[in-house]
Amino acid sequence: MELNSSISAVITGGASGLGEATARALAAHGVKVALFDLNSSKGEAVAAELGGVFCRVDVTNEDSVVEGFAKARAANGQERILVNCAGTGNAIKTASRDRKTGEIRRFPTESFDFIIQINLVGTFRCIAHAAQGMLSLDPLDGGERGAIINTGSVAAQDGQIGQASYSASKAGIVGMTLPIARDLSQEGIRVNTILPGIFNTPLLAAAPEQVKAALGAQVPFPPRLGNPPEYASLALEMLRNGYFNGETVRLDGAIRMAPR
Repeated sequence: MELNSSISAVITGGASGLGEATARALAAHGVKVALFDLNSSKGEAVAAELGGVFCRVDVTNEDSVVEGFAKARAANGQERILVNCAGTGNAIKTASRDRKTGEIRRFPTESFDFIIQINLVGTFRCIAHAAQGMLSLDPLDGGERGAIINTGSVAAQDGQIGQASYSASKAGIVGMTLPIARDLSQEGIRVNTILPGIFNTPLLAAAPEQVKAALGAQVPFPPRLGNPPEYASLALEMLRNGYFNGETVRLDGAIRMAPR
């Protein structure tokens, strides 16, 4: 797909981190961008800077997603690109013992479901709505109607202690990538997933610099945290390369996560 001003994109989690970097990269090619996020102040500021539109969207809420797509399409037209970056995580052992009190605890099911609803179900909800809209478009040269990129995590393949819900949610994204690509193949819509390693995103913003340095040193090469523009670079290649379809790609400096 050629990236230019005739193309519209929706980026979930677009107010910061990987989503913001991707929105900036797309806008630099003239693509009209709509940012879905819960952070209104940051989202409005980034959208204004990029000449895009901000939509306050909760990906776990059907009405919120419907309203977000309606607002984005009213401003920019039907999107041909969806990049799913909205997500979060937690760290809770399945069952554990308090070292001080001896109290035995378990991972609350509602906390597990919370992560699944955001990362996995929220991603699918946005895919389904975007794909439905893309089917209304005339195909571009070569028959392509649109392209979708999802954000998994290396935790989908080597999750750490306490990451049962996070890893399950990201593994679910991996698991549905090929079936969805197959579902949409006859309509000319491609679907791919990126599995980032340890990236310098807002999730790590509060960590001390020595902690970030220690995390980066675990990466074989280059021995540092990933930078959001590096994610955006791969996302753009997936969008531009029309033969890129049904794939899940690690972007991690060759790291394989240890148990903790």
